[in-house]
Amino acid sequence: MASTDLFIKEYQERFEKKIRENEIVALEHWKAQLDKVIAMRPDSVASMQLQITKVSEMMANRIKILKKG
Repeated sequence: MASTDLFIKEYQERFEKKIRENEIVALEHWKAQLDKVIAMRPDSVASMQLQITKVSEMMANRIKILKKG
């Protein structure tokens, strides 16, 4: 029974590590997208709002794809 418990513990640790790594990758991607908007230095609030809307749409599309698969 101890070897089964050890296997489960190791598997759970690897799973949690992979989840954290995936979350870091996702956050780095979206941070890069927002950094692009910041770097653009838009002329007006409307143009900045348009760029933020594009990032939001990209996020919504990604969520939709992940929910399908």
